[in-house]
Amino acid sequence: MNRIDASFQSAKAESRLVLAPYVTVGYPTRESAVELALAYVEAGADMLEIGMPFSDPIADGPTVQLASQIALEGGVWLEDAFHLVERIRSHTDIPLALMGYANPFMQFGLGALARESSAAGADGLIVPDVLPEHAHDIESANARHGLHVIRFAAPTTPLARLRQIGQGARGFIYCVSVTGVTGSRAQLSESLPAYLARVGKATTIPRVVGFGISKPEHLRSLHGRAEGAIVASALIDIVQASPPGRGIEAAAAHVRSLAAAA
Repeated sequence: MNRIDASFQSAKAESRLVLAPYVTVGYPTRESAVELALAYVEAGADMLEIGMPFSDPIADGPTVQLASQIALEGGVWLEDAFHLVERIRSHTDIPLALMGYANPFMQFGLGALARESSAAGADGLIVPDVLPEHAHDIESANARHGLHVIRFAAPTTPLARLRQIGQGARGFIYCVSVTGVTGSRAQLSESLPAYLARVGKATTIPRVVGFGISKPEHLRSLHGRAEGAIVASALIDIVQASPPGRGIEAAAAHVRSLAAAA
């Protein structure tokens, strides 16, 4: 069984959410990215989203863009993503989902991408700029290696479209909480519960909420409405705002508080 599926089964049995912190490949540095990821695991992460930096990240807000730019200036490329996944996998059995954009993935080759991701120990692929109608090749290539390609839903997605997205979806549905880009937010949208309920009517695939999730109270509000949450910008903001040498510790402490709420 894919580790993503097993994680949601375990979380359901324990009446808790799957918490998935986001780690940028090569951020803050190549080496400290490993330390950061393992600190999140120790703090209670159930899954990790491993972000591959890209120069034109259309779904990412300023915070994730900053982390990506720092990593790109350090010379990070796809091989570094595989290496990071491999190093994390050697220490933990939690699910690892590699996130990136279609352009570099297609340049690398979809078959090679699936093969190398699987060999490194990844369990899934998150590609925000590939619609289900155009995903056959990448989904088929990854399915041959037992990896899930994650599909997206948005607050503006109508029910009929949600049903189309749910057909053939694997792993979980990435439920974007707001129209816009990633970024830490003080309050979640008042329409989020109704939106998540529509997704739940359209598919039985677990719902994971991303974009704007930043506080323990956000996690608590998702109980009974979703099956998981991804936290990205809030953690990068903590690393950036921390004194030198203290960022990993501070971000891990926040993950610990989020895990308790999940």
